[in-house]
Order: sequence, then C-alpha cells, then structure tokens
Amino acid sequence: MAITEAGAGHAFSSDDVCRVVGERVRDARRALGLTMAQFAEVSEISLGMVSKIEHGQTSPSLSTLTRLAHAAQVPITAFFRGLDEEHDVVIVRADDRMEILHEGSRPGHVYEDLGSLRGKTRIIEPMMVTLESSDDVFPLFQHEGVEFLHILEGSMDYGYGPKVYRLGAGDTIQIHGEVAHGPVALVDLPVRFMSVKVFPVPE
Repeated sequence: MAITEAGAGHAFSSDDVCRVVGERVRDARRALGLTMAQFAEVSEISLGMVSKIEHGQTSPSLSTLTRLAHAAQVPITAFFRGLDEEHDVVIVRADDRMEILHEGSRPGHVYEDLGSLRGKTRIIEPMMVTLESSDDVFPLFQHEGVEFLHILEGSMDYGYGPKVYRLGAGDTIQIHGEVAHGPVALVDLPVRFMSVKVFPVPE
C-alpha cells in the first residue's frame, strides 16, 4: 500500500494563490454581512480593487491584505488557508493488495483491503471480494453505516433482511448495514464485487 502526500512536490501557481485569497476575502466579508461596497469603504480600498481580489483577478500587495484583514477582523494568514493543507492519498496497486481475514470467511472467499485514509477513525472501508467456491451456508453480516456493492463478475443471490435479490455483473446495490445481509447462493462462479462500507462520523 503506497501512501503519498498530495502537498509534497506541488507548487502553487500565482493563479492558485489569487483564487484562494479571493475566496477567503469574500468569505470574510460575507461573514460580517457587508456588501462589497461597504467592505471597500471600511477597508479604505477601491471597490474595483476589492472586486478584482475577490474574483482572483489580481495579486494584492501586503499592505492591501493588511487593510483587508483589519477590516475583516481576521489575521492576515486567514486569507491563505487551503494553500498549505496536506491531504493523504492512498494508492493500492493491483498487485499490492492486502488479503484480510474477514469475519465468517471460508476457504475460497477472498477479501482484499483496498486501503483507507489515515486518521483516528475509519470512515470508509473499500474491499474487493472474490467468491470462488459455493457453501451450503453463507454468513450474514451486520454493521453500522451503509454499504455499496458493485458486481464485477459472475452472479449471486444476495439476501437483505427477508428479501433476496439476484445480482449480476454490472449491477449495484446500496443497503443499510444494520440489516442482516450477505450472499445466499452463488449462481455463476467466480463472483467478484467491490464493497464499500461508509460508517457514521463520530460526533
């Protein structure tokens, strides 16, 4: 599993900086409930200049940013939020997937972890599931959140509560995780599908 930082090696262009600064200035003005004309008057900057800044059409000088920050009652660094943020990018190569032991799994049932962003909690859990052998009894699963399945190969009967759905290649299904669910019967082997679980965000 390869993890790279989106911010590493990325140089922001002057257009990027102008756009972000303009958005932050506009957000600050709106937070005060001021029109562009009122904000220009308070900051002692021409209306035309404020308009150009908010639309990312000019690169304001330090003195201009200082006036804007004073008028908006925010630190000058607030106008640059978003330029120095780094976000994890998780890349899992096709030949580098980690096979995991899934609760209730049996021989011929392969679960591959497709990776997740680092953090205190795991919000999303993507997996590649391959079922290559039939069983008389299939385990049913229950979990928090919702789950999305996209069938890539084969077909199966999929149970969800008291109902059973026939799913084939190209089909998708989205379900609530707390309802018992899982394959009931494999029709065309092998069955391969992508499963994406999305868990509630802790408060």
